[in-house]
Amino acid sequence: MINLLIFTQEEFENPLVTKYVLLFATLFLILLVLYRIYISLEYRHASIHKKPFFNHVYLRLRKLPEAQLKVLKSEFKFYQKLPTKYQGFFEHRVVKFIKTKEFIGKDDLEVTDRMKVLVAATSTMITFGYRDYNIRLIERVLLYPEPFFSNINEQYHKGEFNPAYKAIVFSWKDFLHGYEIDNDNLNLGIHEFIHALHISCLKKKGMTAIIFFNTFLEITEFLEKNIEYKERLVTSEYLRDYAYTNHFEFISVVIETFIETPHEFKSQFPEIYAKVKEMLNFNFNGY
Repeated sequence: MINLLIFTQEEFENPLVTKYVLLFATLFLILLVLYRIYISLEYRHASIHKKPFFNHVYLRLRKLPEAQLKVLKSEFKFYQKLPTKYQGFFEHRVVKFIKTKEFIGKDDLEVTDRMKVLVAATSTMITFGYRDYNIRLIERVLLYPEPFFSNINEQYHKGEFNPAYKAIVFSWKDFLHGYEIDNDNLNLGIHEFIHALHISCLKKKGMTAIIFFNTFLEITEFLEKNIEYKERLVTSEYLRDYAYTNHFEFISVVIETFIETPHEFKSQFPEIYAKVKEMLNFNFNGY
């Protein structure tokens, strides 16, 4: 096999060869510099405007099998409200999640197409405003029929994110409950995926992390500076008490609430609502 990148001394001293090598090297350096300038500009843009220059670029949009697409169309309201073009982007991302994550049924639970689609669609929904939508700390999805015993703290859980095992874990009964009642500000799937996104952004810096953390910092600073506003938020009981456990639980509960009852959230606490909308880059119908 001939290696075209290896030249003999005689070939390298050929003026024509030297000319093309220098031209290639110059073009490569120019492209590298332009790429670094572009990345720097986009990071600055994301820091200020809470969004990348663009979100959706795909060489080929992947399609779900008919049975899985039927579940997405009939059961996932967020998808239903999207324009047709964006439904195609959403479907593509659902396919990617299903193809790249391992689904494991526990306690004899059989994992169905419906389970895969609803779990994948939940992850896709919360990251749909980002270009880098893959939560890399998730490699597998564990599904139990009901609440399960967790070795993390030796208690029964409805759901958890285990970064050491790179797994997100759900009680299927409680996951479904989050979608059966879609206005009670309780959605197990959203809650645990936000934990996974949060921790993933802590471990890997990038465009998504910049948008997520810059806005999160703005929310916390706003609440610290506006004590009366924070007290009104707490006493309103609009966010359940669990939100005030720590920053991780706060942001997960806030985003659950934002997605389930956006109009009420915007009416009661428009300043926080606007920041969460920026955090998720949610410029979609209904938000």
